[in-house]
Amino acid sequence: MKPILSEEHFNEVISSSQPVIVKFFAGWCPDCTRMNMFIDPIIEEYNQFTWYEINRDDFPELSDKYQVMGIPSLLVFKDGEKLAHLHSANAKSPQDVTTFLDAQK
Repeated sequence: MKPILSEEHFNEVISSSQPVIVKFFAGWCPDCTRMNMFIDPIIEEYNQFTWYEINRDDFPELSDKYQVMGIPSLLVFKDGEKLAHLHSANAKSPQDVTTFLDAQK
């Protein structure tokens, strides 16, 4: 997953004409750590997306703007619009994530 380190970069990433996934996370988040343990094979399998991550604590205004109330959250963007959002409550297992991604095809 590629890091997003500025709001300008975030806006550039989500403006892609190809679908991108942005994972909102925080360093203190145990569920984020758990997701990191299983996400790499999913990223390889769902390589039609470009994957990014952003620390929600560094960009609270973006978290508010895109209704990221829990972490980790996976958001799908294309052409600057949020197309889908996997909220943290539904992102606890590899199956949760792959079911969400399959619905995006």
